[in-house]
Parts: sequence; structure tokens; C-alpha cells
Amino acid sequence: MTSTLNTLKSNTGSRRKKLRKGRGIAAGQGASCGFGMRGQKSRSGRPTRPGFEGGQMPLYRRVPKLKHFEIINQKNFSIVNLIKLNEFKDGEIVNVDSLVKKKVLFKPQFPLKILGNGEVKVKLKVQAHAFTKVAKEKIEAAGGSCEIIQNK
Repeated sequence: MTSTLNTLKSNTGSRRKKLRKGRGIAAGQGASCGFGMRGQKSRSGRPTRPGFEGGQMPLYRRVPKLKHFEIINQKNFSIVNLIKLNEFKDGEIVNVDSLVKKKVLFKPQFPLKILGNGEVKVKLKVQAHAFTKVAKEKIEAAGGSCEIIQNK
């Protein structure tokens, strides 16, 4: 027998009748209605909000203050120090591709950032996604230029 939308009904025994609580002793759930005798969980307007720990500082407020939690939406960079840029010749363009060719960078999966560790002795045109303040000053002091390129 096929059933249509107008003849659908739930299986027998799959739905139980709602218990009418607080309707006297004979009803089975009279007086305390199954909530026990006293205490916070027996009161009206009862369930406390999710995560409530009786006034103790709840876990969701304690957790971010603890150590060893990963930074959400962290910016990762492929980093290169200025000392590595001395391998290039005067007037050369330094970018991700040239750094990979010179084997300064391997598998650059993140944007390039130039850090200011060391001194640069050659005049270079450096193209990177980010520079530290010190790195930019040292490159420009050596007669080079810094160009910020945007992510693809």
C-alpha cells in the first residue's frame, strides 16, 4: 500500500503523550514535578545559561588567558634577513622568484617579508609583501629601493 501526503501518520508507539506535571499526587508528577526538593535546579525559570558554573569563572572565560592557544587568523610570512640579500649583484631586482633561484627560499607558500637582521652592502630593488622598519631604512641607506607588492 502506498501512502500519500494526506494519509501520512507516525508509527504507533513512536510518540508519547506529554506528561502533565504538578497536577496532584495521583498524576505521578505532582508537587515537585520531578525536579527534586530544593536548590537552584528546582526553581522556576530554571535552566541556567550554557557554560554557567555557579558563579565560578567559567571555562570559556578562563581559556583565552591560558598559554599555548593558537592565534586565530595569524598572518604567516616567508621571512628573509638582510644579510642573505648580499648574495645579489648591484642593481638586481630581489623578489620571490629571484630568491628561489638563488636558493635563499625553498617552497615559498606564504607572502615574503624582509627582516632587518644584518647589513646590506649592495644597491638593490627589493619587491616584497612586507618590510620591517629597520630593514626598509637599511635598504634605502645602501641606495636601494623597497617596493611593497600585494597578495594575489
